[in-house]
Amino acid sequence: MDLVDAQQARRILDRLVGYNLSPLLWRKVRGRLSAGRVQSVALRLVVEREREISDFIPQEYWTISAEFKPEQHIGFIAKLARIDNEKVEFTGEEQVTPVLDDMEQAVYKVGSVKIGQRKRKPGAPFITSTLQQESSRRLKFTTRKTMTIAQQLYEGIDLGDGGLSGLITYMRTDSTQVSEEAQKEARAYILARFGEGYVPKSPPNYTKKVRGAQEAHEAIRPTSVNRSPEVVKQHLSRDQYRLYRLIWQRFVASQMKPAVYETVKVDVIGKTIDHTYLLRASGSTLQFNGYLAVYPYTKTNGNGNDNGENTAVPSGLTSEDRLNLVRLLPEQHFTQPPPRYSEASLIAALEENGIGRPSTYAPIVGTLQQRGYVVRENRRLIPTETGDVVNDLLTEYFSDIVDVGFTARMEEELDDIAVGDREWVDVVSAFYTPFAERVEHANEVMPEVKPELELVGRACPRDGGDLVIRWGRYGKFISCSNFPECRHTEPLLNKIGVTCPEDGGEVVERRTRRGRVFYGCENYPECEFSSWKRPLPTPCPNCQGLLVRLNKRDAQCLSCEEITPLEDISEPALDGASEEAIL
Repeated sequence: MDLVDAQQARRILDRLVGYNLSPLLWRKVRGRLSAGRVQSVALRLVVEREREISDFIPQEYWTISAEFKPEQHIGFIAKLARIDNEKVEFTGEEQVTPVLDDMEQAVYKVGSVKIGQRKRKPGAPFITSTLQQESSRRLKFTTRKTMTIAQQLYEGIDLGDGGLSGLITYMRTDSTQVSEEAQKEARAYILARFGEGYVPKSPPNYTKKVRGAQEAHEAIRPTSVNRSPEVVKQHLSRDQYRLYRLIWQRFVASQMKPAVYETVKVDVIGKTIDHTYLLRASGSTLQFNGYLAVYPYTKTNGNGNDNGENTAVPSGLTSEDRLNLVRLLPEQHFTQPPPRYSEASLIAALEENGIGRPSTYAPIVGTLQQRGYVVRENRRLIPTETGDVVNDLLTEYFSDIVDVGFTARMEEELDDIAVGDREWVDVVSAFYTPFAERVEHANEVMPEVKPELELVGRACPRDGGDLVIRWGRYGKFISCSNFPECRHTEPLLNKIGVTCPEDGGEVVERRTRRGRVFYGCENYPECEFSSWKRPLPTPCPNCQGLLVRLNKRDAQCLSCEEITPLEDISEPALDGASEEAIL
């Protein structure tokens, strides 16, 4: 009953916030908006990150590296760390130039060489948030797509035996625990495929890192390790296979030994008449691949290197070895603003702050986009004018509701109810009393803030008024600025720069009621041309028919059905669309 009370308190709190704040936004901003206990906090995170980026002022700084060639060893690069035992900080080229001139005259030798060992442990099996983050990073899936495909894998796939077989465990979980039976099966599989050297002495235990994690479900794992991705591939769609492979590999890897690296750290000493320079280089070499044998995915530092180290440092160096300076490598840098949130990083921020639950992450991110609060460009979330307006109003009049710390404390109180440490009525009562007063105050004094309507640039065919873009039940549409006197409307067409092969009209991007993107003629229903694949502006080289992008490598003609490599298609085929949009 404690769990029931916690669920009931959560439901009531969510409705108190949503049912009171959403109508307030309808009156003060525009219809079809919404607010929520967690949704509005997520919006605030996106808006504040965008303002951090706008306010950011880049700062210049310089680094100096040097390329050395030891006798009888390969060359390597070391980075300047200290001058006369003082840390180096260069803020301009004028500070770097005299140092470079002096370093050219220095005599260099190896100061010390440290050889060690480092182990890289596998990650825990997936929970909801980590699955969404990794599939976004590796597969470029949105959170909604990830959860939709995971639902299909969970509900069951026909593997050719006449029935449905569930391939993964429940996909809405924040627990990393794994059943003893699953661990035994995984260890047996690893022993048979990779050998005894890859099986740890005892099954690894992963402690929960999520604040308030619940143990109702296991981690996300394959229902049977013996159903390897290759075994079931023929029964799965391409996206189902890719996601299942990710889940399978992550789980199997979590039950394997760590990867082992040999590390090398070299200190280089350079001396001139006036100064002593300390330069450092470090690298690593893989000695035992361990879990990387099955799950070769690693976190990158943005430069393609999995650990940020220079792996070309020779291990045969010894102290006092003379080094020949090949060249100095000064480099100018500028500090970078924080990155915009992606769907995955926003979920990570919510999870880190203890906000929301696995079942709510994907709907929250989806709602922010459906309400027009944020747009997704190049896989990054950017707040719209409406998002800014709504956030500012809620922050001013309901500062507690959209405060990250307050929302996290509410989650902790709900967890306390679940374990019997607090009464649900007391928690709801303590929240509602001050909240109701704020709602009453906002109803009276909150100003009406209507975002400026975006002009289309054409006149209304009925009364000559300006056509503008509005938001409706199904998203954006075009209407007359003189509404409600003039009720002219038309759909907002997203043209892609391709001519319809049937009637010569423009091909536009459309969406089904379920949100799936397809492409059709602007003259529908008179012209019924449609395609699930995105058409390309360049015609087929064989018959001049319409080409659609088939995959990352090929395009296919809708007329002759010939397949043409994309490398044989001229560049205009990609004009007006990002790689992500085309795919």
